[in-house]
Amino acid sequence: MNALFNAIKDRGNIALANDGRLLKKSFFGLIILACAFQPGEFGIIIRESMTDAYLQVSVFVGFTLFIFIGLDSLTKFDIASFLIKTKKIHVPIAAILGALPGCGGAIIVVTQYIQGRIGFGSLVAVLTATMGDAAFLILAIEPSTGILIFVIGAIVGIISGYIIDIIHGSNYLINPTSKIKISEKLDKTFVSKFNFIWLAIFLPGFIVGILVAFQINISEYLIISDKISLLPIIGSAGAILSIFMWSLNPLSDFQCSTDKSRGLLSRVVDTTNFVSTWVICGFLVFEIFMFFSSIDLKVFFNIWLPFVPLIAILFGFLPGCGPQVVVATFYLNGFIPFSAEIGNAISNDGDALFPAIALAPKAAIIATLYSAIPAILVAYGYMYFFE
Repeated sequence: MNALFNAIKDRGNIALANDGRLLKKSFFGLIILACAFQPGEFGIIIRESMTDAYLQVSVFVGFTLFIFIGLDSLTKFDIASFLIKTKKIHVPIAAILGALPGCGGAIIVVTQYIQGRIGFGSLVAVLTATMGDAAFLILAIEPSTGILIFVIGAIVGIISGYIIDIIHGSNYLINPTSKIKISEKLDKTFVSKFNFIWLAIFLPGFIVGILVAFQINISEYLIISDKISLLPIIGSAGAILSIFMWSLNPLSDFQCSTDKSRGLLSRVVDTTNFVSTWVICGFLVFEIFMFFSSIDLKVFFNIWLPFVPLIAILFGFLPGCGPQVVVATFYLNGFIPFSAEIGNAISNDGDALFPAIALAPKAAIIATLYSAIPAILVAYGYMYFFE
């Protein structure tokens, strides 16, 4: 009877958490969409920014996700079992899993630490190496930069992990009796009904995005009449649908990409919508700021250049991938230097920080603070020698 009561209570808590998250996301999405439908010059700027964000970034993120999540879906490799058999090289394995795009590898390592199967140095290594979903954004737009960050993150994570194990020992803050509560899984959600509409917009959007990336002027071929062009229609429709689907998705952002029980298309669509929403936010922050002020953000960041990497590192302390996607967007648009992006990539823990905070808060906080040390050293070292 008690077990049944506890099960009902846990399901109720999950439902309340989902409802609260959904309410916040819906309100946030509504604000963005309300701005997009404003009349006059302000509305035009917002819609153009959303179109640019979708055609210049989102379609490439979606394409990259199809590759990585497709490989993840087809792979039957049992990472948990593999970690048990390779105790001597846990730190480099954790760092490499963390450096992989997305949060799936990092979340696996975090859960293995909570269950006492790997050491604290491996936890520090994975949180230091991971860049979360912002990695998809960098890989989609600047693949060579994305690979460089992957290598830097993995190396820094390995070094940090081994140093931490020397200082604290591998069993530091481990509570092997911890039990991980698996949240309710949903094969399909309400927004899954729109997946094929999303795909119908994505496919022509991706083709247009490639042509635009190669600086091929195709706008004249997409004009239907004097006042109607397919280019802004595809871009704005894709952006609006992405925000709409993200804001009404009851799943958490890390569930969208890591839950292998869900179909490939749903995982790709949901994760792309999440990244797209935050990319659009990054574009809108800049455009709205410029609309209401005369300050050039690029000049502003140049004036405060010595502090920009530190600010980006502090942003990395924020849980989740959303703020980190905004930082990556600012880097890709040339507003912040590469040193700041490196610092953010090392200090941020992506969505892996959520289960760590929930189940091992002390270890999560200490590991996050430890990741700030290499972030500062690498970011300012790169700034001093190369910028």
